[in-house]
Amino acid sequence: MKNIAPDAVDRIDRAILTELQKDGRLTNVQLAELVGLSESACLRRVRMLEQSGIIDRYVMLVDQGAIGKPGTVFVRVTLDGQQREKLASFEEAIGTVPEVMECYLMSGDVDYLLRVIVKDTDDYLRLHNKLTGLPGVLRVQSSFALRTVVSKTSLPL
Repeated sequence: MKNIAPDAVDRIDRAILTELQKDGRLTNVQLAELVGLSESACLRRVRMLEQSGIIDRYVMLVDQGAIGKPGTVFVRVTLDGQQREKLASFEEAIGTVPEVMECYLMSGDVDYLLRVIVKDTDDYLRLHNKLTGLPGVLRVQSSFALRTVVSKTSLPL
């Protein structure tokens, strides 16, 4: 993440970001109209937001249930040590596991928190066996999400 001064993003930039977070497929013409800019001014601002790293990327969201992976499991991973090399080995390996949607290095009583998606408990058992075989893994603790209460993709601006 690039270091960008909070005051570098003005009201118009926030409006652009808000609209693009709602619909990343807006054309520049549509976006310019929504935020009250000329098309050329809007395009310049979007390019600046992209080049500065404020706009990280454009993505499409897929419903995980629709692709046969309705289950969400939060996995707490403890390593057998916290040496830089052990952390780096685990982080490299966890990045190759397709079911891992998010991985966070944590403070507190566990080293990592993962959000993984699975088809069912049998699928999770397969994944659990894969996770316990990763470099440095000492313990894996899992909690199955029963229901999604809030799921956001837009950041508050």
